[in-house]
Amino acid sequence: MRKKIRICASVMAAVCFISMTACGGSGTGEESPVPTESQIVQPTKEAEDGSGDVDKDTQGEDPTGGEDETLENLQPSRVPVVTAPDVTYEAEDGTLTGRAKTASTKKGFSGTGYVDGFEEEGDSCTFHVDIAQEGFYDLKFVTASQGGHKENYILVDGESLGSLTSESGEFETSTFERVYLTVGAHEVSFSKSWGWVMLDSLTVSAAEGLPDDLYTVSAKLVNPNATENAKRLMSYLTDIYGKQFLSGQYSSNMYGLERAAVWRVTGEYPAVLGLDMMEYSPSRVANGGTTQAVESAIEYWDQGGIVTFVWHWNAPEKYLTGVWYSGFYKEHTDIDLKKIMDGDDPEGYDLLIRDIDAIAEQLKRLQDAGVPVLWRPLHEASGGWFWWGNAGAEAYKELYVLLYDRLTNHHGLNNLIWVWNGQSADWYPGDDYVDIIGEDIYPGERVYTSQIKKYLEASEYTKERKMIVLSENGCLFDPDMAIRDGAMWGFFATWSGEFVLANSKINRLSEKYTEEEMVKKVYAHDAVITYSELPDLKNYPIRD
Repeated sequence: MRKKIRICASVMAAVCFISMTACGGSGTGEESPVPTESQIVQPTKEAEDGSGDVDKDTQGEDPTGGEDETLENLQPSRVPVVTAPDVTYEAEDGTLTGRAKTASTKKGFSGTGYVDGFEEEGDSCTFHVDIAQEGFYDLKFVTASQGGHKENYILVDGESLGSLTSESGEFETSTFERVYLTVGAHEVSFSKSWGWVMLDSLTVSAAEGLPDDLYTVSAKLVNPNATENAKRLMSYLTDIYGKQFLSGQYSSNMYGLERAAVWRVTGEYPAVLGLDMMEYSPSRVANGGTTQAVESAIEYWDQGGIVTFVWHWNAPEKYLTGVWYSGFYKEHTDIDLKKIMDGDDPEGYDLLIRDIDAIAEQLKRLQDAGVPVLWRPLHEASGGWFWWGNAGAEAYKELYVLLYDRLTNHHGLNNLIWVWNGQSADWYPGDDYVDIIGEDIYPGERVYTSQIKKYLEASEYTKERKMIVLSENGCLFDPDMAIRDGAMWGFFATWSGEFVLANSKINRLSEKYTEEEMVKKVYAHDAVITYSELPDLKNYPIRD
């Protein structure tokens, strides 16, 4: 299937839209007030594309989507394994900028010392690395934290790879896996983000090859009573996994400005529509919150699309201490989840059940309409910015299992494909409650790398192979880099607002996080499936 880019008229949708920033602290560092959807004037179909309907004109006669001669060339590349020996570079021999300086008072370093002073923006240490054999390398940094969990940037030749985590006060190794390096000289920079670490050395080691079974995942859902449509959707997802990426976009509804902005520059719509159950939370309803998210999901599925839902669970009113519309953040609540799960706050337990039951009503509407849902509740828990992650991993896992049991066994909701998004192995609730593993990544501005480090980390949360998806992203990744590196995310779902829109009132693309040319490249890429390229999922063959 070669991409067919339609010529589309440029239209302006002058509507009022206010959006939430990146999902709760996933790398943006700040929160912003989240309005109710009753405060948002939504665009009509006509305002979005000028046609009065969403054109899905290439749905194909083969319900499986058919085989394409180009797909063989879209498999993750099998670059020969590097055989070069390990090389260690000492931080004190690197190029230092800003306040970064050499020191030797901390015991346990190698060489003649280490580098500290990462305190201000621009403080960095750059290693000058020579590569004799092209291929994938592991970058092993030896660091010590100067006070608990710290994250700092790693760049190769000026391009960000993401953040390196330092936990221990003693010198320990943290690794960036499978970094692709060509023959010749490279600059590997350790740059201040959080700062306050001591950097001892960098060892460049040949990376191991990817596991042969990395993309071999089962289509069998954890719920044995899953609906036929849920099974069909999961079958499709597993059929394309490791070969192609589903495109996705969060928006307030299927006619939201974000999707329109993508269409405006690419002529294509995302295959996956991301929506939020937030406004159905009882404490938001009590304050006037309204939404048409369920109606949008039903319509999108009926028109051939795929739907994923997150739930920014606004805490029960009893526990709200700050602004009510930020009641999913820990700092705006005084809810003690451990106390509730330990049985020491029975009223709190009853309120959580009440909230779950309210969401179950909405999910039941979707089930009755035949809509399978990529369901992603209790997300980003290990980050600690949401109340459901504020009491630690054990209380969180108990709540996750309770939610699964209540929705599945009490309410009989069998249309859910469970996407777990806790983002740490210590927070994993168990294989019996997880169909897909999601990672939310906000690497900065115009960072198009594949995020292979997080992909491989997520693949090791459990011994059982699970599909790995990019359940939220700020920047789009370059599909060519992802294929080369083997980071075959099942789908991506770009967050809403500023990550896509230049202006909250019109469907004009922002280039702050992803440049227009990269958006065009992604949506025109043979390995990226758009809305118009989806098969007939209502008749898709069910796999074992």
